[in-house]
Amino acid sequence: MLVLQEHLLKSHAQGKTFERRILDVRLEEKESLMYYSPSKACQVFFRVTAASPQLIGSIRSFIESGIRLRVPEGFGSASGQQLTLPNTAFEANIPFVLRFMVDAQVTGCCWLKGSCFVLPYLFELLVISKELPRVPCMFAAAKKGHYVVRPSSLRESRCQEEVDVHYADIEALPLQGEFQSLPPLRMLSFDIECVKANGQGFPEAQEDPVIQISSIVEEQRREKTQNDKAQPPGTSSNDATDQPLCRVIFALNECAPIAGAWVFWFEDEAEMLIKWAEFVREVDPDFLTGYNCINFDLCYLLTRATALKAEGVNCLSRLKAFESRISDTRFSSRALGTHDNKEIPVEGRVQFDVLELVRRDYKLKSYSLNFVSSEFLKEQKPSSFELIQQTYKSVMLHQEDVHYSMIGDLFRGSPTTRRRIAVYCLKDALLPLRLLSKLLFLFNYVEMSRVTGTPLTYLLTRQLHYLVPSVKRVGGDRDDKYEGATVLEPLKGFYNMPISTLDFASLYPSIMMAHNICYSTLVKGADVQALQPEILTHTTSSPRHTFVKASVRRGVLPMIVEELIAARKVAKAEMSKAQDKFMKSVLNGRQLALKITANSVYGYTGATVGGQLPCLEVATSITCFGRDMIEYTKRRVEDLYTKANGYPHNAVVVYGDTDSVMIRFGTDSIQEAMELGREAANKISGEFIRPIKLEFEKVYCPFLLMNKKRYAGLLYTNPTHYDKIDSKGIEVKPSAICSFVTVVLFVACI
Repeated sequence: MLVLQEHLLKSHAQGKTFERRILDVRLEEKESLMYYSPSKACQVFFRVTAASPQLIGSIRSFIESGIRLRVPEGFGSASGQQLTLPNTAFEANIPFVLRFMVDAQVTGCCWLKGSCFVLPYLFELLVISKELPRVPCMFAAAKKGHYVVRPSSLRESRCQEEVDVHYADIEALPLQGEFQSLPPLRMLSFDIECVKANGQGFPEAQEDPVIQISSIVEEQRREKTQNDKAQPPGTSSNDATDQPLCRVIFALNECAPIAGAWVFWFEDEAEMLIKWAEFVREVDPDFLTGYNCINFDLCYLLTRATALKAEGVNCLSRLKAFESRISDTRFSSRALGTHDNKEIPVEGRVQFDVLELVRRDYKLKSYSLNFVSSEFLKEQKPSSFELIQQTYKSVMLHQEDVHYSMIGDLFRGSPTTRRRIAVYCLKDALLPLRLLSKLLFLFNYVEMSRVTGTPLTYLLTRQLHYLVPSVKRVGGDRDDKYEGATVLEPLKGFYNMPISTLDFASLYPSIMMAHNICYSTLVKGADVQALQPEILTHTTSSPRHTFVKASVRRGVLPMIVEELIAARKVAKAEMSKAQDKFMKSVLNGRQLALKITANSVYGYTGATVGGQLPCLEVATSITCFGRDMIEYTKRRVEDLYTKANGYPHNAVVVYGDTDSVMIRFGTDSIQEAMELGREAANKISGEFIRPIKLEFEKVYCPFLLMNKKRYAGLLYTNPTHYDKIDSKGIEVKPSAICSFVTVVLFVACI
């Protein structure tokens, strides 16, 4: 170790930026996650600590290029010999933020505690004496066991408090009791209106002005207090608790007053943009939101401010010295396709673009704000304009849907016509807030961040698959494929009788737990013969894979999914007892996040291209057991429910897909079909290894089975009436045709 440390220090200690680039090299005994072997022992690893995250890449390349060291004198017969060290760098591609969170055992969106003492007097003495330079390095006084509160004159951020604390003193509080709730988060929703300066067409930020900016600020779980500021004109103080903190319009040229909102108008566009940026910094929101607010609104504002040389508009973050810059990004996925987006970091503020969230989670005919509002809020932006009412609520419910072609003429008109634009603009800022509330985006993403341990911004910008970074690939992509889940051949046709559906609960997670499938329990072919047969589990796939049972070694993946499933049960139990609507939303978001995370663990193992933890042996084994279970269930149902066994009809499995089977028991009674389905699920569940469980899910009647993954029917969970029309793979609401045809097709399915 001393030889390697000396070599690394000599090679990397000459930089101008850091006096010592390699701070420490120490030996640690670790065990590789991959494979079980009876003779496997811990290996010795070198833990290298660098002075800056920026150095990790160069150090990794240095290690992977191969290190050859000459053994110095004093090591006996090895003296003078060349020593070649392993050239694999582990955990070298983990982003610094995740590295810190893992080392400090901090999860995303959790409450933190500083387990240390405060030294306010010593700090003030250092500042007043002026013996130290006023730069960040002076706060090295925040040693372990102490923290330092910075005075406002030396703060680098716009936060209410700024503290220097040793990382070892940061403690993440458990998500229990009061610490599972959310703080009063402040959200600012904004929308802009711009107009073509000359002629028709879409505005260009370099040439065409921003004529209005609407901003609505809300606070989660806000209650009326004595510190509430004055309400806008036309708003009763008694209504304050039911309304946002403030509704503000920044307008170019004079604009008539709006009931329930503050209107600030300017004759100079650059001044308007500067004052809006000051407003954002003063309001200090935790979240910025809007509809297409990143790719259009914020991008347009910053580009326009640059063209007008309006200083400070790009300083919207909580860090005083940070300036937001626009960069182009491209996102690509099999489910969503490829999208070109803008990335505009605003440090200290999370950006919730409602358009991107809806597009990610819902498949709709259109993603316009008008259509999405109609779909989820059951209302559109109203089309009839009425006189401005006396309260903000009436304004928001009865304003005019101003077509873009009208905006230019309205802007060049009078203060009254510009008020029409302002009311329209306010509505476009209000609807994203209502959609966030209706679709529970905030709660769901916060809880997903807590469950996965990743920062909230990672989930919003990099999707749910970004839990650890991609493995570096050498030599091009491999064509690694494996056989997936079973889809039983459908008995196509129209069934005017009940079809019972049985479903495996958490199929892939339960398979991992039942058969102890994991990277760490996988046995290499050469080691199989050395182990006793009774401690092994084999797959039926070709080639065959082998795992040791939990009695020998408990797998890491089974432990993870078991913990996730247990945590979900706790969250659901707490949700059923919660009296507070806000807390119910938090707990519902958590149980959904736990469900998604548990079901996605299998996905890591099969993602060979761009994946994070690929292992085809594990992935193929899981799907192999799944196929065996579906086929076994089909055989058992058709063997048990026969006339020979005393039943009035011979049961037939008409279709099976991944984790479910659909059964025709032969009865015409929906009630009886449900009873037989529950009976079959209980009988067959007892024949599987725990915790694998087959459950009765629903009945279809009638049922149209057209092909694999293409069917429709009336779905019953209660025998007295159907729940809904359920369809899979049949486009009853096609997006590429007119609405009239869509309605006709949907009604035809009824």
